[in-house]
Parts: sequence; structure tokens; C-alpha cells
Amino acid sequence: MVLAGWASWSFDFNSLNLDALKYRTQLKKPKLPLLTLPNSYISTRGNRPMTIRNNITVPLMNLIKLGGTPILQQLHLEEKLLRTSSLNWCIVNDGTNVPTVVMGMSGVPAELLELEPVIRDKVPVIRRFTGGGTVIVDHETIFVTFICNKDDLPSVQPYPRPIMDWSGLVYKEVFNGIGDFHLRENDYVLGNRKFGGNAQSITKNRWVHHTSFLWNYDVRNMAYLKLPSRVPEYRSARNHVDFVCRMKEHISRSTFIERTVEAIGSYFSVEPIKLETIGTQNIVFTPSTRLLSKEELSAAFGSQIENSCSERVLS
Repeated sequence: MVLAGWASWSFDFNSLNLDALKYRTQLKKPKLPLLTLPNSYISTRGNRPMTIRNNITVPLMNLIKLGGTPILQQLHLEEKLLRTSSLNWCIVNDGTNVPTVVMGMSGVPAELLELEPVIRDKVPVIRRFTGGGTVIVDHETIFVTFICNKDDLPSVQPYPRPIMDWSGLVYKEVFNGIGDFHLRENDYVLGNRKFGGNAQSITKNRWVHHTSFLWNYDVRNMAYLKLPSRVPEYRSARNHVDFVCRMKEHISRSTFIERTVEAIGSYFSVEPIKLETIGTQNIVFTPSTRLLSKEELSAAFGSQIENSCSERVLS
């Protein structure tokens, strides 16, 4: 399902003009008539725009809403904004176009995937720029990403656990009165069943925290994933189906997204923005997130079979 009025298109993220956006959020009039400065932007701190709310300075967060954008394009956008922008961002993508496996930056296909059905069914496999585990995502997945300057959240130390704890507070507000929400280890759970998986990347002055939420899922897709060797203690050897739950049994897609944006407003002044309004100036950037080739997957599968045969001979 794609929410009415949300963007659903392919976009050349290399054409993002982040300089134009920075002009947009500064007090001084830009030399070029790029975009009009909203009245709410009444102060800046360095290159970071701030607003005043009840006599308190509040950092700005730009909100990008997408619908059905391919997860590879979304990840390229996130990495680009993390490394080439000095602004805070929230990206919400309501579903991706086709079922896709996404591994962490150090993920090994032979250890994480059932490669024979993955290759047979031509399931795309992506290695992303953040750490974390392996997920399979599709049009029933909701993605939420926070890209933040560490100085704009001074109470959050730029390390994995404090960032996780802060995100847990955000989603505790989202699920207030809805289900039994908890942050368990590195997962979001309702009761003792996982519905959100997280990953992070931390740089000198900025960090990204992104989550794939299982609003719904196709049980058949779980067959592409192996049980990982390292699992959270609370999983208790449960298989994928018994370990996860569907958000749709607790909250609608539109309500979840609306409440997430409202919760972010407790920490930032949220400003919706459309990518196509930013400009077309090219910024040279090569993302590390990439799609694994069929040859890479086939080689991993061949090596897996070879190792399995060797083990049987030795035994």
C-alpha cells in the first residue's frame, strides 16, 4: 500500500544540490534565487538552522516522505546525506518496490542466506553502508531513518547504545497506549516479538539510525534467510515466523507514520521537504551500498557446496 499523495518515483540522487538546501536554511539572502526562506528559520548555529519554540532554541529536521522508492535508491540517498550534508534529516519510505534482501556492511551471503532459492528466484541482495543484521523487505515494510548532527542532540552520546536508547524513547511515544512496546537489546518488540530491526553508522560529527518496520510480511520470504549464528538472548531459538510479529495487528500504516512525525517534533522542528525542489547541481559521491551481482552470489553458493562436500568427506 502506498499512501495517497506520497512520492513514488525514481530520482537521480546524484543530482541533489545540498548547497542549495543550505542556502535555503540560512538567514542571509542567497546569491541565487534558489528557494524562499521560511519565516520560522530565525536563527542559525554554524551551518545548522535552528528555530525558536516557547523561547527555546530547537534544531531543524528536514522530513522527506517517499512511497515505494527502491530500497537501493533510499540507501544511496541516506549515505549521501550523511556524508555530504550538514543538516538533520528524517526519511520515511512507505514500502519498497520488490522483495529485496539487505545485509549489513560485513554480511557474508553464505552464512546469512539460503543461496539456492535466492539465486533461483532472482531475489536482489544488497550490502548496505551500515552494520546490523540481515532483513528481507518489500512493499509491506515501512522504513524510517534519522540522520543527525551529534551537536543537535547533545544529551545523546554518539555511540550505538545511547543512540538506540534515544530511538527507543521516540518510538515509545509513538506506541504509547498501543501494544506492549519495548526496546529489547537492539530490537523493537511488541511483547516479546520483534517488529523492527535497526542499523547504524557513526561518523565524526554525525550519525544515521535506520529501521525497517514489519507492518506486514510474506511468510514465504522468510525462507530466504538462515538463522544467524548470533541471535539476541530473548529470541530463545525461535524460528523467524515465531520470532517476529506484524505491526498491522496493532496500528495502521498512516497512524504509525503520523505518530512518528509527531514524536520527532519533541526533539526537532520538523520541516517537510520535496527532493525535486532542491536543485540539480551535481555532487560527486560514490556510495558504498551496492547490489551484489549474480556472479558473486553464484560463487558464494559454489564455495558453500564445496565446503559442505569437504566436511562430509572428513567426517
